[in-house]
Amino acid sequence: MIDTSALDEKPVLPGARIRLVPLEPRHAADYHAATLDPEIRRLTGSHHDFTPQEIEAWCAVSATQPGRLDLAIEDRESGRFLGDLSLKDVDPHNAHATLRILLVAGATDRGLGTEAIRLLLDHAFDRVRLHRVRLEVFAFNDRARRAYERCGFTVEGRMRQALRWDGAWHDVLVMAALRTERTDGARAPR
Repeated sequence: MIDTSALDEKPVLPGARIRLVPLEPRHAADYHAATLDPEIRRLTGSHHDFTPQEIEAWCAVSATQPGRLDLAIEDRESGRFLGDLSLKDVDPHNAHATLRILLVAGATDRGLGTEAIRLLLDHAFDRVRLHRVRLEVFAFNDRARRAYERCGFTVEGRMRQALRWDGAWHDVLVMAALRTERTDGARAPR
């Protein structure tokens, strides 16, 4: 049985170079700027034009949402917003949830996303006691797929032509990590 109270606590999870903290209104301006970046929109498949007010409203209530975690990724030294990630769609009966991540421009190709995912998975498996965490990644996003694999995710399937972007159809890969397959190499360094 999972510990749903661990989802409601909204923890601070420190890592070697980053920390995960509850998403708050102070993150809203940087978060909104990230949603405007054309490359981030492509990699997240976001067609919605979020307003500053929508982002601010979400950041104001995300820490109070029961049964899910929405955490900002911050640089451990400077506190700079590097992105966010969520553990959502929690199914307590089957002990699984969905992971979503967004990194701002300049935070990629440095292993920060991998560290953030490992921190969240450590919490999801060790504290929440989930059995399975799934995610979706666009087939054209090889960099993200490789990072997910380093964190212990395995491709389980393919949703053919599930994303339409710039007039073309793209496949979506479904990946999952299982608590029973966790290795020390997939855990976050502290």
